[in-house]
Amino acid sequence: MADDQIVKKISVNSTISLKGIVKAIFNDTVHVQIGGKIIPIPASDFKLEK
Repeated sequence: MADDQIVKKISVNSTISLKGIVKAIFNDTVHVQIGGKIIPIPASDFKLEK
């Protein structure tokens, strides 16, 4: 039975993409509405390309 175990892996630092509406920007925090929730995201989390 030990050979039948299913291994699930969790990836850290992976990228996900969500579409949302930017509701407000305060100092270094961006507030984004996704569905019915408004989520504050630190601006430092965004990777800006030049």
